[in-house]
Amino acid sequence: MSTIESSRSALRTPMATASLTVLIAVSFCHLLNDVMQSLLAAVYPMLKHDYGLDFWQIGLLTMAFQVTASLLQPFIGHFTDRRPVPYSTTIGMGSTFIGLMMLAYATSYAVLIVGAACVGIGSAIFHPESSRIARLASGGRHGFAQSLFQLGGNFGTALGPLLAAFIVLPRGQQSIAWFGAIALAGMAILWKVSEWGTTARGKVSKEFLPAGLIHSRRRTAVALTVLAILVFSKNVYMASLTSYYTFYVIHTFGVSVQQSQLMLFAFLGACAAGTILGGLFGDRFGSKMVIWFSILGCLPFTLALPYANLTWTIALSVVIGLILSSAFPAIVVFAQELVPGRVGMIAGIFFGFAFGMAGIGAAVLGVVADARGIDYVYQICSYLPFLGLLTVFLPSSDAQERDKVKKG
Repeated sequence: MSTIESSRSALRTPMATASLTVLIAVSFCHLLNDVMQSLLAAVYPMLKHDYGLDFWQIGLLTMAFQVTASLLQPFIGHFTDRRPVPYSTTIGMGSTFIGLMMLAYATSYAVLIVGAACVGIGSAIFHPESSRIARLASGGRHGFAQSLFQLGGNFGTALGPLLAAFIVLPRGQQSIAWFGAIALAGMAILWKVSEWGTTARGKVSKEFLPAGLIHSRRRTAVALTVLAILVFSKNVYMASLTSYYTFYVIHTFGVSVQQSQLMLFAFLGACAAGTILGGLFGDRFGSKMVIWFSILGCLPFTLALPYANLTWTIALSVVIGLILSSAFPAIVVFAQELVPGRVGMIAGIFFGFAFGMAGIGAAVLGVVADARGIDYVYQICSYLPFLGLLTVFLPSSDAQERDKVKKG
């Protein structure tokens, strides 16, 4: 029996059967984590006013959060791949709790910086290990598990600013501490999830795990580079919509702020639906097929968006969100299959890279918008999906093809 066939047999054991309860729990904790993450940017106007901050100081707060959240993830994932740390997700949520308390009761700008860094560290610890647990609970449906996990994060990111608007801004900085209850709830849930993960990991013997790379080192490196470029194209374009869409429709069509927010909500809702569909289709048709369709498939719609009227802008943005958001679960699963046994490191690299690209992309596009106008941003970004053509350089990662390689 080949290594891959043995691995499949392992996936049929009761412990490895898909645990929907665990997947939902991890996804819900992802929601809680990203709610708390998104609070920071949502309260910037309040912090700027209360502390008399300049824009460069706001930027430094963002850097403290993003550097810790994105750059630490690959290293934490690599470490826990080699030396699993039980209950590390609970530890990560604890760091976020500490960060929230510091942000709530800070008496100086320096404390705000440290608080933002603690929230970033919590996110950096949470994502690689929770992604590993989601894969462990997948029962072989890796695309579905990854997309369900990410769906929680999408909802959390959308809910954070809403909760900040109705709770923190009217009641002041110290009301950030109320969200500490969310962190404590997350810690309790993740403690139980970690118990399940520790038991499940022990039941799946190392002899059933794929040994070594499926492809040569050179081909694997090329494939990972292509996937990173695809993440870049996706996240920079998504940043153009999530950060500047409301400004664009207000400037171009003269809609009200409320109408622009409803249009943004429609786009974010489409992204949530696309995330879960991407995982389901990835399990059925293969990750590579979904990547082809997701990145390159939205190109006609992105090219049309800068020239559309209001009605078509709404329709096109929904279609773009639905198609483009399906890429990330497929990209993560594809990368994890390329480098067996490095689930945490790969998750850390791609979650961290995606997060960093979104932040950098938003900043660069802001500079472009100031210099050339918001319309120009959408004109140049419309060509980004052309990078989807690089998918041709990805090797096949389907199980059937891997079996052929093993038997050959």
